[in-house]
Amino acid sequence: MFSCVKPYEDQNYSALRRDCLRRKVLFEDPLFPATDDSLYYKGTPGPTVRWKRPKYSGHSLAPHRMGTVPRPGSSGCPFSSLRARALDICEDPRLFVDGISSHDLHQGQVGNCWFVAACSSLASRESLWQKVIPDWKEQEWDPEKPNAYAGIFHFHFWRFGEWVDVVIDDRLPTVNNQLIYCHSSSRNEFWCALVEKAYAKLAGCYQALDGGNTADALVDFTGGVSEPIDLTEGNFASDETKRNQLFERMLKVHSRGGLISASIKAVTAADMEARLACGLVKGHAYAVTDVRKVRLGHGLLAFFKSEKLDMIRLRNPWGEREWNGPWSDTSEEWQKVSKSEREKMGVTVQDDGEFWMTFEDVCRYFTDIIKCRLINTSYLSIHKTWEEARLHGAWTLHEDPRQNRSGGCINHKDTFFQNPQYIFDVKKPEDEVLICIQQRPKRSTRREGKGENLAIGFDIYKVEENRQYRMHSLQHKAASSIYINSRSVFLRTDQPEGRYVIIPTTFEPGYTGEFLLRVFTDVPSNCRELRLDEPPHTCWSSLCGYPQLVTQVHVLGAAGLKDSPAGDPCPHPHPISHSLSLGANSYVIIKCEGDKVRSAVQKGTSTPEYNVKGIFYRKKLSQPITVQVWNHRVLKDEFLGQVHLKADPDNLQALHTLHLRDRNSRQPSDLPGTVAVHILSSTSLMAV
Repeated sequence: MFSCVKPYEDQNYSALRRDCLRRKVLFEDPLFPATDDSLYYKGTPGPTVRWKRPKYSGHSLAPHRMGTVPRPGSSGCPFSSLRARALDICEDPRLFVDGISSHDLHQGQVGNCWFVAACSSLASRESLWQKVIPDWKEQEWDPEKPNAYAGIFHFHFWRFGEWVDVVIDDRLPTVNNQLIYCHSSSRNEFWCALVEKAYAKLAGCYQALDGGNTADALVDFTGGVSEPIDLTEGNFASDETKRNQLFERMLKVHSRGGLISASIKAVTAADMEARLACGLVKGHAYAVTDVRKVRLGHGLLAFFKSEKLDMIRLRNPWGEREWNGPWSDTSEEWQKVSKSEREKMGVTVQDDGEFWMTFEDVCRYFTDIIKCRLINTSYLSIHKTWEEARLHGAWTLHEDPRQNRSGGCINHKDTFFQNPQYIFDVKKPEDEVLICIQQRPKRSTRREGKGENLAIGFDIYKVEENRQYRMHSLQHKAASSIYINSRSVFLRTDQPEGRYVIIPTTFEPGYTGEFLLRVFTDVPSNCRELRLDEPPHTCWSSLCGYPQLVTQVHVLGAAGLKDSPAGDPCPHPHPISHSLSLGANSYVIIKCEGDKVRSAVQKGTSTPEYNVKGIFYRKKLSQPITVQVWNHRVLKDEFLGQVHLKADPDNLQALHTLHLRDRNSRQPSDLPGTVAVHILSSTSLMAV
């Protein structure tokens, strides 16, 4: 997952650190200076903010005024040990104090509870935070080697399809010698403040972190895929079956290293950060720090009883104000749980912002849950392995409709098919497909203002099995995402075998931007962009001819097929008398000018539904399209009949029910059965 990390803005951490140590200076980041521009993208600062380092090291060089912007190209400043104490935040700074914990974090003045909640989730996953905070032992302060400290740190985040290494200096904004943003419970612990500064640098400034999205931070910490769940719309509080299924999915995500958060929607501005009677806070992101089935009872009795309770542990980023309902820290319900079970769960009675709730209460009081899955693509894993296709694309404007790629959603029928299109295959009888589209993150700066997300989404269409060119007309919609002005949109869907086209769009036409499309399937999907509208003209076109007609053939099904003879293999597991004939295990093949499409086998029925489509770009208009029906057998497949289709564009009858015939070219005779076919032909190759 971290095999390739790209330096952000070409700042190489190792080279910068070596240079600072060689010149005996502390690093000053010229790309994120200690000025108001790094704090705000609009408005004016309130109280006077002083940028301070956690602690200067023991060097002694010429005095230097803190907070000045370094000259272009400068990467460090000398400092005075005489003035160091006034510029220190504390005496004995540490990256971590007694390890890393979700209890370390407190929000501060900026409204970034969403980011702090994500950090709380991160802190509970050692394998994840050690990747976000690389070389943490090397980055830790060493009081025995003060001269080895250069005032420089670096952190890894996943951004738009790649891991980036973000370098920062250690100057942090303070008021009255107190950190004003994210800070730790311990005054001398700085990991969360430094991670927040690196994240603010990516966003453009600290103010850009106000009112963000937990899902974005979870993805940036993991490279995973976030799935938002609306608990109210899904009616999980009253639907026990759906609630149990969701808990099992959350348990699986948590047990496999994923991150989860929960929140309560704030409908109005007055609702924001409003505390409910139950102790929960609206418009506030809570980190889910544990998911487990809790055994009820005491002693040996607990082991023989099967009663377990679905429980969730959450944490308020404020580090205080907890849930006060059932199973809160001091509630009597805990008497139902043995002391050993409580110790295993880490139950405390402190107002530390962390508390337990039943999952039923979570679904009743919270409105939204965000699951961030870590998508496993390792073949060495014992868990499910996914195949990932990752493609970069863009919505772009062009005067020529054939080259325009910003057509808006399906509401805009005249321009919808001008959007980028991506094709993929489901190669199993049915497969779970995960699709995520992410727009390039926008930075918020004084010069450019706040970076606003576009409203984006996507539709998925089931298309012909042999489609190679872009869609130009509506086909069966297999699935559709929501449209939202979020950085990413996710959809999980189960689809039958076949070929599909994804059309990612902005909600309105005419908007431009870059996006990343990620498609996860059980087996490789061969996902790729469709760039051509029709077959290209080549140097061979004048010799071999160029298509004059496009025909779409949709074989719906058949009826009255010849049954399989007794004794032929049958899919039914129960005994059937061999004196009876069995339904055919049939499939169809559509043939046209050397190209062919084959359906899946429909087992044990004389009235199969094939629902298979093929598209053909035809040069020889006099040559008919052939649809053949075959019976799948162990030794040799049996021919059941065929029909020929002229597919004349002047024939306005689209749906045909045709009798099957044999292959006698002179006098074909009827065979048992009919086949239903829908035909669409046009002399415009961009009609389908």
